Amino acid sequence: MAKILAVDYGDHRVGFAVSDALGIIAMPREVVTLAREADILPAILRVIRETGAEKVVLGLPVNMNGSHGPMAQKVAAFAVRLQQETAVPVELLDERMTTKIAERTLLDFDVSRAKRKKVIDKLAAQVLLQSYLDAHAAPDGDGENAAL
Repeated sequence: MAKILAVDYGDHRVGFAVSDALGIIAMPREVVTLAREADILPAILRVIRETGAEKVVLGLPVNMNGSHGPMAQKVAAFAVRLQQETAVPVELLDERMTTKIAERTLLDFDVSRAKRKKVIDKLAAQVLLQSYLDAHAAPDGDGENAAL
């Protein structure tokens, strides 16, 4: 399996996580703070190149009731644009609760508010990617994601 890059898209910060080459473990990578919205596309393309990712999973911020608000529409439109700029497949994935799960984890480890703010987006990307990897793991042990 090839490396997969997860992106937690935000207006001001973008979090990245990348899988291992076997597609078993999601690892947080970095958070990029954006000076302007136009900076997001070059940032993602850079991380795709640096990681050798062969797929991008882009978090879709679906509302708790399942509806798609303005931010989800913005991310969906961005996914189309990103797909036009790279040969790497782009897949949208419902990211409901990823930030809450990441925040809860950081609170459980007693991480200060200032430190949480610096890492929350890459941890949310990690949660998103791990859920994707788990959902695509071979259940019978015969597939490429089988446990060792």
